[in-house]
Amino acid sequence: MKTLSDFNFKDQKAIIRVDFNVPLDENFNVTDTTRIEAAKPTIDKILKDGGSVILMSHLGRPKGKEDQYSLKHIVGETSKILGVNVKFAEDSRGDVAKNAAADLKPGEVLLLENLRFYKEEEAGDKEMAKELASLGDIYVNDAFGTAHRAHASTTIIADYFPENKTFGMLLAKEIESIEKVLKHAERPVTAVLGGSKVSSKITVIENILDKIDHMIIGGGMTFTFIKALGGKIGNSICEDDKLELALEILEKAKAKNVQILLPVDVVAADAFSNEANTQIVDVTQIPDGWQGLDAGPKSLEAIKKVILESKTILWNGPLGVFEMETFSNGTIELGNFIAEATKNGAFSLVGGGDSVAAVKQFGFEPKMSYVSTGGGAMLEMLEGKTLPGIAAIQG
Repeated sequence: MKTLSDFNFKDQKAIIRVDFNVPLDENFNVTDTTRIEAAKPTIDKILKDGGSVILMSHLGRPKGKEDQYSLKHIVGETSKILGVNVKFAEDSRGDVAKNAAADLKPGEVLLLENLRFYKEEEAGDKEMAKELASLGDIYVNDAFGTAHRAHASTTIIADYFPENKTFGMLLAKEIESIEKVLKHAERPVTAVLGGSKVSSKITVIENILDKIDHMIIGGGMTFTFIKALGGKIGNSICEDDKLELALEILEKAKAKNVQILLPVDVVAADAFSNEANTQIVDVTQIPDGWQGLDAGPKSLEAIKKVILESKTILWNGPLGVFEMETFSNGTIELGNFIAEATKNGAFSLVGGGDSVAAVKQFGFEPKMSYVSTGGGAMLEMLEGKTLPGIAAIQG
């Protein structure tokens, strides 16, 4: 399979699927430029070769053509980050897109309008894919965040480039990082799974049990396990229909020699509020009317020991309600432990919306080996699924 470096883009038009689904404020300013910055190395390589670039992306979930979801709002920020005056096509189909692409000269960058203004994009429509394909000479997929979707621009389009298709640098790095954890990990391997629901992580847990040595369970899903084991969880969040499942996971882990670490103490609160009264209690003895909202000090000590002995760490999900300062300590401390382990030579991969948000909020991003840009896509890869956007390039 060809990589980006196998191509010389001189006088070639590269049509790149990027993930510029970035957050905007009420004045349409980009509030987080990470995804645009992540695509820059791929774009730079093509321009440096003497090629031109056609960028295509979606933004939000528009119902038809809606101005608030227009990619024109990000042209200024994209131009600034790329250091090139980005041209904009006010449509991603028809003569507007065709003419703008035809006029493109080497060294120039064109951004097409939001692909999801057409329902055919998400439907994986062949005609739309063929139309988009006709705009470029080489197809580059650099959008990991949408690689798990069989959309016209992420998967179907690749059929029209039997030889001239490749991953961008970002997508290649995403695949490499996840495979490093799943297939080539240095042991011991530790997975930290947080968040509120066991149900959303069950397939991940089942797929990675064979590949890990330790599993640290934190966040709201803790209480489903604790209740299943007979503990008193007060008013803590719990999936009552998943108690049997929680016990099954513990049994499977034991059979595979995976050490499961559940919190032993928690910061409990008498309300779901930053201003609530708090106390540190045994995780199996949470009083009625109280709920566990963060990991306690004894739990953090145990977690620290495991993390610092690990050579490979996967972090998916926070340890508490980190959005509230009162309950952010567990997640911050976990970040500190993983940063320290990484500094000592461990490989750390962070993925999933909440963990990535926490890593950015508390300044841990540069201290991790890799922070994934795709929440759903990363989870599906960890579940062992083949992503259509990746298979389309490899096929």
